[in-house]
Amino acid sequence: MDYEEFRRQKDDFFRAHPHSPIPRPSRADFPGLEYYPPVPELRQRVRLRPGDGSEVIAATSDGQQRRYTRAAWAPVRVGNESVDLLLLGSQGEGFFLPFRDATSGPETYGAGRYLDIDDPGDGTVVIDFNLAYHPYCAYDDVYSCPLPPTENWLTVPIRAGERLPVTTRRT
Repeated sequence: MDYEEFRRQKDDFFRAHPHSPIPRPSRADFPGLEYYPPVPELRQRVRLRPGDGSEVIAATSDGQQRRYTRAAWAPVRVGNESVDLLLLGSQGEGFFLPFRDATSGPETYGAGRYLDIDDPGDGTVVIDFNLAYHPYCAYDDVYSCPLPPTENWLTVPIRAGERLPVTTRRT
């Protein structure tokens, strides 16, 4: 994965695309997103454990609700810890992984970050935290973003992917 190219393309999208989450008046001055340096160990292929298919009702940033299913569990290592992440299913292909971790608030968007996970259909997936991104509601309140289920509230820090700009980070 060429992270630098991926990040450059995302910045270009945020700066100029009509569907950018950056409010139109701020796009001309948009400096680009900030990221942690890529961490190779935070890209892992893992074997899934099936979820029970039960419904998950996720609250959203604007007080609404979204429905998902408990599609699968993904065991990953973060530093010296093993964590099980709940992968959500919806009507699209692949899985949705909203999560919070110890960086949520001081270093990353307080409500959490997201990963979109491809499903190759062989019982494994690649979890790449270097691709973790902030939801659109981090940039503009007009967006309604699902909040991570409590199963994905992690106590470990995941210092990979998008982070808050230095000017907005709490110390």
